[in-house]
Amino acid sequence: MVNFLKYKVIYFLISLTVIGFGFFSIFKWGYYYSIDFVGGTNLEYQVKKNISQEKVKKILTKEKIDFNYVSINQKTISIKTKPLDEKKINQLKKTLEKNLDADLTLIKSETVGPTLSAENLKKTVIACILAIFGILVYMSFAFKGFNYALSAVLAMIHDLLVILGSYSLFSHFFRAEVDTLFITAVLTTMSFSVHDTIVIFDKIREYLQEEGQKDIEYFANKALTETMVRSINNSMTIIFMLLALVLLGGSTIRFFALTLLIGTITGTYSSPFVATPILVWMEKRKNKN
Repeated sequence: MVNFLKYKVIYFLISLTVIGFGFFSIFKWGYYYSIDFVGGTNLEYQVKKNISQEKVKKILTKEKIDFNYVSINQKTISIKTKPLDEKKINQLKKTLEKNLDADLTLIKSETVGPTLSAENLKKTVIACILAIFGILVYMSFAFKGFNYALSAVLAMIHDLLVILGSYSLFSHFFRAEVDTLFITAVLTTMSFSVHDTIVIFDKIREYLQEEGQKDIEYFANKALTETMVRSINNSMTIIFMLLALVLLGGSTIRFFALTLLIGTITGTYSSPFVATPILVWMEKRKNKN
């Protein structure tokens, strides 16, 4: 049996360092948000010749269009602006064609108003709160102990903080946007984190029932020793698939897959090295009292 909990201080320092970098990025740089959350118009045009990005920006400024982002990649012009009506969108296309002396093909046009974007943000927050509350209630009932549920939820919050911090770095350096796919990845990661934790906690509960109330740390190390290889093997199959999506997938899903990859690695780490030490600490405190 391996004494994994012997190094719990090291686990704590690793988590603190990673989350600390994440918080620095969040407060220093923040995020780029998609129009789903801030509202606006998203336009993409296909052009047959090379176009200067600065020239497009000058045209938008001259037309008094409040834009957030302009990018040209492989002869595809991407423009994000404040909400525009259909008439203004058609007029902008004609103006660009005239000033750029090129034919543009509109391949994407979507507009989200500020009311809908605020509703999306509200629903996202409610979904996260309901997920945490549901897991807390379920685990309290399933394990007949609040400490088990609280440990799992704290580990899940740990994973959430790691993902939020990491995505802020991606947002700053690679312009990854916070969109509905990111929210989907976050909620999926939260469930994956708890899944691994339940396996370990179930083993601990099984030992307690079979051998009686002995040292909780002994049972925790025994459970970790038995489940560690299985957890790693299970996670590696997911990691290899997500790596393939990150490296070979299209730009639309790349950051979605990357978020899931970070979440899978973090969830695999937090179940044995965050949730379990927290449970042991809380159970020891309860037994002392």
